Amino acid sequence: MNSSLKNSPRSSSRRPIPTTAATYAKRYKSLRTSEIRMLPPQRRRSRSVGRCLGAAGGLAISLTFVSWAATRTATRLASSPGGVATRTNAPVQMARANVATRAGIRGSSLGKARAGVAAVGASSRGVTGSTAMAAPHQAYDVVKIDDVSEYGAKATLFKHKKTGAEVLSVEKDDDNKVFGIVFRTPPTDSTGIPHILEHSVLCGSRKYTVKEPFTELMKASLNTFLNAFTYPDRTCYPVASQNLKDFYNLVNVYLDAVFHPRAIKDPQVLAQEGWHFELDKKDDPLTRKGVVLNEMKGVYSQPDNIMGKVEMESLFPDITYGVDSGGDPKVIPSLTFQQFKNFHAEKYHPSNARVYFYGDDPVDERLALLDEYLSEFDKKRRLDGRP
Repeated sequence: MNSSLKNSPRSSSRRPIPTTAATYAKRYKSLRTSEIRMLPPQRRRSRSVGRCLGAAGGLAISLTFVSWAATRTATRLASSPGGVATRTNAPVQMARANVATRAGIRGSSLGKARAGVAAVGASSRGVTGSTAMAAPHQAYDVVKIDDVSEYGAKATLFKHKKTGAEVLSVEKDDDNKVFGIVFRTPPTDSTGIPHILEHSVLCGSRKYTVKEPFTELMKASLNTFLNAFTYPDRTCYPVASQNLKDFYNLVNVYLDAVFHPRAIKDPQVLAQEGWHFELDKKDDPLTRKGVVLNEMKGVYSQPDNIMGKVEMESLFPDITYGVDSGGDPKVIPSLTFQQFKNFHAEKYHPSNARVYFYGDDPVDERLALLDEYLSEFDKKRRLDGRP
């Protein structure tokens, strides 16, 4: 568990978080070939490094921001002096096509190149749905398409028609496939509901009725990454695997866990993961225990964390960052089962979620698998007020 109170996510596993892609890129760029040969073998294996980075979901998340930045840049370049976006004209498209032809692109490849120019031009103007490109699955609309040349990847932003859930699909020739689903979970108090719920949803679900499927996956799956994180304003559930069948199995377990957890029907899960009274001997006083309660007692035993808490309360007294999403040990016991259920019903909904896929698995299969879960819900008002 990460002991930092505010600035780092709290994880439901003790596995270390991999170094980010930017850190590795900067480090290796500054080394000469002779120096790289002197590195330990595990740091010379690019495949292991790539697996570590992809598994953490860092690359997929980085691609999101690169994609959006590229779109904004393209929009500015395509804008007229008066500030009105203009369409890419036919001569420009033909010139680009001729360059492609001289580079050796012929026949159908040339057609794809021209179609790609039109699609990128459409996405840079914010064109949505069928105007830019037909979605590989009828349950989704295409919002944006970007080719991220820095990573050799294609990023497509979809929107689920029925629920409004946003899905970022990154296609790349990388066998380390990554999935993640993120919910906005800003708390209004320090009872630690987001943190306790993060633990609780991984304690059995509608389809997977074992007590702790997360533990079983850690032991038996071929995952390259498996974890969950609680931030001050969001909760993330990322998984990764190099085996396609295992990867889709992990996605199924996580989707069923977040949308249909056993925890919202069984108060014993909250008692186990959150807090409960415990009596060791008949004459002993009652004590409060629980997985998250005990974890946060450890966090609050460190002076630096106490100081950080006071700083956040002073800086942000009236908003979510002024409370502790991980939970204050003095406040956690005030959490009731009804509050717990209501928080899940409000926050763990597709309309309040963002999903991402990364890797070399088929896009249509990604979308079909996700739609099996999303289609059970109807659209509701988003927490940020957007349509």
